[in-house]
Amino acid sequence: MFIFAPISKICEIMKNIKPVSAESFWAAMQALTERQEETARQMAETDRKMAETDRQITRLEKQIGGVSNNHGLFAEEYFINSLRKGEKMFSGQKFDKLIKSAILEDDDNRTKAELDMMLINGKSVAIIEVKFRAREKHVDNVIGKVIPFRARFPEYKHHQVYLGLASLVFDEDIEDRCIEKGIAVIKQVGDTVLINDDHLKIF
Repeated sequence: MFIFAPISKICEIMKNIKPVSAESFWAAMQALTERQEETARQMAETDRKMAETDRQITRLEKQIGGVSNNHGLFAEEYFINSLRKGEKMFSGQKFDKLIKSAILEDDDNRTKAELDMMLINGKSVAIIEVKFRAREKHVDNVIGKVIPFRARFPEYKHHQVYLGLASLVFDEDIEDRCIEKGIAVIKQVGDTVLINDDHLKIF
């Protein structure tokens, strides 16, 4: 049902509507255009600042990565130079060969494991994971390198394999986990390298 207003009421409303001049119309349009341009300028400035922030974050990530890599290289060189002296270790054995930075790949050239360091003699091989700071995941990492090593180096199939985790800093309880898993703990104590291998397991 439609209800129509009386004609007299409509006429009264129409009388109260003021006409808009051309000047007022174009002034309103100009103000609207200026507001749109200012909004566009602010959005462009926001995009520029976000892009600059992204570039700063990228630079920071590269710097942090570089520092981390340098720490890792320092730790590797430190332990390599220390263990190269030929002192008895890993159940009182002496090792006559040290190999560093070996990459183990499968038949499709896909990397299966990276060995930071290997010590070898006539009957045993010690695979050593080297980290600046040892964390829980590194314990599992070194254990996971035994199978790829066996596949890549069949000439050592009759050798006993020992594992070690060398680090300048150990997170809490990581040493205990190494001992539990039968992995040697190799760490810096003062100016010397301490090797805790009383609990070794043959892998």
